[in-house]
Amino acid sequence: MRYITTVEGKQFLVEIIDEKHVNVDGRVYEVDFESVSGQPVYSLIVDGRSHEGYAARGEEDWQVLLRGRLYPITVEDEREKRLRSAAGGGVAETGEFHLRAPMPGLVVAIPVEEGQAVKRGQVLLILESMKMQNELKSPRDGTVERVRIKAGETVEQKQALLSVT
Repeated sequence: MRYITTVEGKQFLVEIIDEKHVNVDGRVYEVDFESVSGQPVYSLIVDGRSHEGYAARGEEDWQVLLRGRLYPITVEDEREKRLRSAAGGGVAETGEFHLRAPMPGLVVAIPVEEGQAVKRGQVLLILESMKMQNELKSPRDGTVERVRIKAGETVEQKQALLSVT
């Protein structure tokens, strides 16, 4: 199966060859991907290099936390993307985006406030989990509409933290 995966505006063609091999833009990688204790924590070994990450399904995309950085990722079946493109569809950069906690943790800081204009990639919130501070960034330009939590609060996975319009 082939997929179009978009990370920070850059598209990758991903083909799952078998359960141990993945082709990304023409390069084959040997992979081992396992959930850790049934949690949204994953162990990923790519060509012998180990990585730990968190992955959670968002409303319209996946939220992947890797090395302290949150990446909103869209994954589309190649056939569906072709059909949508032929129909003139695309990814909307309008509407309300809800930032949700990718994992349970402690809100360390919220360097933005309601009504503030933000740019794509700007830090919206710093969340501490498992002794790591993670910067959750805006996936697009917009305005902070509503902040639902405060610094010092503990949050649960998938809890709505703030919204950007």
